[in-house]
Amino acid sequence: MGGRTETVSPDNDITVDQMYVQYQIPQDAKRHFPVVMIHGCCLSGKSWEETPDGRMGWNTYFVQRNRPTYVVDQVSRARSGFDATVFNQVKAGTLPPSSLPSITQVSHQSSWNIFRFGLTFGQPFTNLQFPIAQVEGLYQQEIPDLNSLLPADNPTYTNLSTLAKSLDGAVLMGHSESGFFPQFSALVDTTKIKGLITLEHNCNVFTDVQIKTLAKIPQLIVFGDFIELFPQWVTANQSCTNYVARIKAAGGDITFIHLPDIGIHGNSHMMMLDKNNLQVADVVLDWIDKHVGKRGGGKQ
Repeated sequence: MGGRTETVSPDNDITVDQMYVQYQIPQDAKRHFPVVMIHGCCLSGKSWEETPDGRMGWNTYFVQRNRPTYVVDQVSRARSGFDATVFNQVKAGTLPPSSLPSITQVSHQSSWNIFRFGLTFGQPFTNLQFPIAQVEGLYQQEIPDLNSLLPADNPTYTNLSTLAKSLDGAVLMGHSESGFFPQFSALVDTTKIKGLITLEHNCNVFTDVQIKTLAKIPQLIVFGDFIELFPQWVTANQSCTNYVARIKAAGGDITFIHLPDIGIHGNSHMMMLDKNNLQVADVVLDWIDKHVGKRGGGKQ
């Protein structure tokens, strides 16, 4: 989806900034708005497909719950491909090595910390929901993050808003790095974006004008467990608390759920892969039914 054309040589062109989208549409899908799932840093759409220990992922579960489900790979990531022009130019000597962009990769140790598996590498929390015996399956999914190749305005934002319009309405759900991709997509164009779901993100600061625009769309923010033990997640949680207050002050419909507060404990940052992932999915689906509703109205 999407894409712009750049010249490789006087006689050849390539397409870049396209976004790969895979989808499943259940038979009883007409009543529900599609849900678009956007992966986080150093990962791909694989995050939504199945868990490292082989259980059902949110992609399949949402389809079983009669939701048309669209899983994307961010522009420059995985099946979307990336623009290799600068690498070839450096190799050819037409650009200096200093022109090469940085490429983000995560180690097993940094993943353990960021994903909140435990305070010490190799020592998981006793009540951790992530299937830690199969953590290698998660490590195998981690891939280089080439976002530094992209323009300042990530093309994924426009591609997502275009996708929502092509579907005649959709709920956008982002995780981690992409947690506010739904919001940025809405700022490109609110048309047909029916709901914004953020799973654990360091909420951005917006202008009053942008807040007024975002307040027009129902929003859900979800955080898992062990937040208070990690300074970076304490900061993220506070930034989202501030964001929620601003949206509410602008008259918006926004829900902030800390899973332990509703009796769901032990969830890591990778809640869609945790052992209770379907229980968490039900929280999201229940919010969609109550705050977004069905096509033609009919909120529960």
